[in-house]
Amino acid sequence: MSQREFPSFSLSRLLRNTFHPRKGERICILIDLPDILLVKDWAFLENKQFSIQRHAHESFYQALHDNVMTELQLSSGDFFAYEETGGSNLDLPDIVMSPDGSELSLNKDVYPNYNIILCISTYSATAPLTAFAKQFGFRGATLHGVNDIILNSGLAVDYNEVSRDAEKLRLALTHANYFEIDFQLEDETHTLKLECSQQDAQKSHGICLENEPDVANLPAGEVYFVPTGGEGEFIMQYADGTLGLQTVESGKIITATLIRGEQSTIDDHNKKLKSDPVTGEIGELGFGTQDLPVSGRDIQDEKILGTIHVATGRSDHLGGTLTPDKFVTPTNATHDDILFSPSKTPDITVSEVRMQRDGKTIVVLENYQPTAHLLDALNNSDL
Repeated sequence: MSQREFPSFSLSRLLRNTFHPRKGERICILIDLPDILLVKDWAFLENKQFSIQRHAHESFYQALHDNVMTELQLSSGDFFAYEETGGSNLDLPDIVMSPDGSELSLNKDVYPNYNIILCISTYSATAPLTAFAKQFGFRGATLHGVNDIILNSGLAVDYNEVSRDAEKLRLALTHANYFEIDFQLEDETHTLKLECSQQDAQKSHGICLENEPDVANLPAGEVYFVPTGGEGEFIMQYADGTLGLQTVESGKIITATLIRGEQSTIDDHNKKLKSDPVTGEIGELGFGTQDLPVSGRDIQDEKILGTIHVATGRSDHLGGTLTPDKFVTPTNATHDDILFSPSKTPDITVSEVRMQRDGKTIVVLENYQPTAHLLDALNNSDL
């Protein structure tokens, strides 16, 4: 765990750094609930299971109305709930409800009428909100899974510094031809090759410029690619702890094989891959850039320097071409990060990550530690 000391969380600082808000801009908060009626008269606050949503009220909504809106000269400060989607980055339902019981439409009443939208939810909404930001012109942030550790570390940092470090690492990784990733389990090693075709690396750095509609995924701090192809194998840990070997061809997982755990988990995955093949498409390769403590939530833990994640499914919000309409079943149109880190996958070691660029092979990670190539980039004061 990081030994770094962090300042106290300040919503004012976060909004200033991320959005550079202008006088009079309208801001609102979105949460998800299994039943939107629970937002009426703030009923969800009485249930301890809604810890994320309680943070949305206590750390964001109340802070806005206590002093932040006045300090930043913002207006509105409204609060809405929508019915949870049940999956990462699935399209959101249109109906929302306010605490006074009023029903409204995201498309008609929210997206066109607010300049800044904060979505603090159980399931990530980055992909759908990014699409609507570009359509309606708002800026936003998704902060799914917020807990005390994230509030006091990943959301307490200075995002100007995060952005500078992310840019240094982006330059150290950009224009790669491909990456080779070695996954080790006991005495066996499997290698996944992901083509990047010399594309410009992108960064998630927590800043939405004033005149560019966009959605920041917070906590931020990663460099990422949308792979153009891929071959090989990698080990995946499922939610129930089952380990499966994923076979990748032409940029897609085509089949999973049981290593240990529940065969039924593997069977279910293979049925999904067969019935809706694009669910296996590799839509992202990401590298963490920050010195952060482990939070137990992937949204922060994938931003830790030394970790790596791949993702399957929807990629349009990252500049990819896999949109929800290309899935056979709408509920399959998720973007699912697969995080590899000592805390999340203790039995799986990413023993080495190699970058091929400019005719050279450069090792960038070893056993979840950045190599000299990345550390030298971070220490470069000229960037």
